[in-house]
Amino acid sequence: MVVEHYAFGRVVIDGAAYTSDVVVWPEGVDDTWWRIEGHRLAREDLESVLNKGPDVIIIGTGAQGAMLVPPEVRAYIEERCSEVHVAPTERACALHNELSVGTRRVVAALHLTC
Repeated sequence: MVVEHYAFGRVVIDGAAYTSDVVVWPEGVDDTWWRIEGHRLAREDLESVLNKGPDVIIIGTGAQGAMLVPPEVRAYIEERCSEVHVAPTERACALHNELSVGTRRVVAALHLTC
């Protein structure tokens, strides 16, 4: 999966455009991802992702980086995944493309607005 383009509220992945928040898996895109508190990531928001054992998880916090990832949530994710990146979504998309080359299982959870 390659993130071809990101702009506020829209991302293009392998030729398909999405206008809702997504989780990008090596095998496809889940465009039903939503968070309990919208602009604040909770442990439960990534539970199903973490249960599938990614090697790397990238969290896109929105165009302006407005989605908060509380320190206790980041610590919880780091306990369950060997590599965690949190960045504004444009940078998160670039990281996804950079890190997806190779054999590691890279997953990106991308907030598309704010």
